[in-house]
Amino acid sequence: MKIVAIIQARMGSTRLPGKVLMPLCGKSVLAHTIDRVKSCSLITQTVVATTTLSRDQAIIEESKKLGIEVFEGSEDDVLSRYYHAASAFKADIVIRITSDCPLIDPKVIEKTVRFFLNGQFDYVSDVLTRSYPRGMDTEVFSFKALSEAFHEAVESHEREHVTPFIYKQPQRYKLGNVSYHEDQSRHRWTLDTPEDYELICRIAELLYPKNQMFTMEEILDLFEKYPDLFVINAHISQKEIK
Repeated sequence: MKIVAIIQARMGSTRLPGKVLMPLCGKSVLAHTIDRVKSCSLITQTVVATTTLSRDQAIIEESKKLGIEVFEGSEDDVLSRYYHAASAFKADIVIRITSDCPLIDPKVIEKTVRFFLNGQFDYVSDVLTRSYPRGMDTEVFSFKALSEAFHEAVESHEREHVTPFIYKQPQRYKLGNVSYHEDQSRHRWTLDTPEDYELICRIAELLYPKNQMFTMEEILDLFEKYPDLFVINAHISQKEIK
């Protein structure tokens, strides 16, 4: 059984173009995301799925420099990109990670994957009912469910956001949600705006030099120690899926 983590990445962010290659403690945001995803012991292979656009050649070059395989696909039809990437790398189970999550905790990924494996699910995530901070987002689903979504989904938001076709059909698919023991969903540690970048840089500068694989709990402890961190991007609203 092959478990493939597919990290989607592109340079064309509307609110913060080029964000995934911005510097963070001596490496790119993408490099941090890759390092943390690869640290999850349950993953067979980690790959980057980018687009065929010329501006995304920089992502391909960065990924290859980091020793990561790359798949190039559609910019807007991300479902297609995931399906063809998963097919190319012969995935039985797919983990979907976005490249704007450089603080993602490998233990959260592992917990989500184990939940999926132990329950004979079609889809498991930690976002169906949010309790984890944004930036810990992990989705795990079978290649079979991905294939059905690819062949059957027709709505544009289903193609753009990859998994709505699956998780909006609980009567068809067995869904699971991983929850944290307390609600920490007010925290936003994903990268989409300059304010997000400022916060992520502050967190990384405080933790990364001492422990490169710092945990979610260590970040939460920082907010107890430095409550002013929360206000840096507290006013930023997430672009919601329709």
